[in-house]
Amino acid sequence: MKINSTVILTLVLLTLMLGAGSVSAFLGFTMGSSALKGVSSPDGRPTTKFSSSNNNKVQQVGITLLKEEDIIKSTKARIQENKTAKKTTQDNDEIKPQKTKTTEKQEEVAQEKLKPGFPIVSDSEGVSMSVQSVRYSGGDLLVRVKMQNQGADSVRFLYSFLDVTDDKGRTLSAITEGLPAELPANGPTFTGTISIPTALLDNVGSISLALTDYPAQKLKLQVSDIPVEK
Repeated sequence: MKINSTVILTLVLLTLMLGAGSVSAFLGFTMGSSALKGVSSPDGRPTTKFSSSNNNKVQQVGITLLKEEDIIKSTKARIQENKTAKKTTQDNDEIKPQKTKTTEKQEEVAQEKLKPGFPIVSDSEGVSMSVQSVRYSGGDLLVRVKMQNQGADSVRFLYSFLDVTDDKGRTLSAITEGLPAELPANGPTFTGTISIPTALLDNVGSISLALTDYPAQKLKLQVSDIPVEK
């Protein structure tokens, strides 16, 4: 009897333990399932990841293709604009020199009409030198001179031989500009300027110019009593 009661007690204890274990396992499974609801495992497939990434890029960037006709029209329009701009620039460049020449001619005419009594002319052996006008500019007196050779032979000059004197007989320093070193026979009229520093002309009423050819020194061009009063 003692053996049977011990066996029965052991079986009962085992049954209770199994039952308790089964209940614990069921409860644990149930609680775990509830906790993991809404959670999905990550997609570990590389091909899926790459394909989804490429699709996103294509959707974000987008490509717009232009029509061939639109490209041709745009190119022609730009070429035409460049041609028009270039032509306008060329026209302006051509107009500017013309305006400059006209202005210079007007200034020359105005300079020649500054004072009465001009031009003052000197002739020698078919060569003439004439003073057209005088004017003060900056710190210099500008004497505008024209020269022409109507003789049969060309004539050469060294303007270092040009004598400039005032009405008191004093020699004045001067700089020539634009006057030719040689006057051709039956040639055109040449125009130049003789510049004299204003500081040398204090209390001076008139000046004189004297020039001879080089090396023959056969000519004697002399223009006297050129008024220079301010």
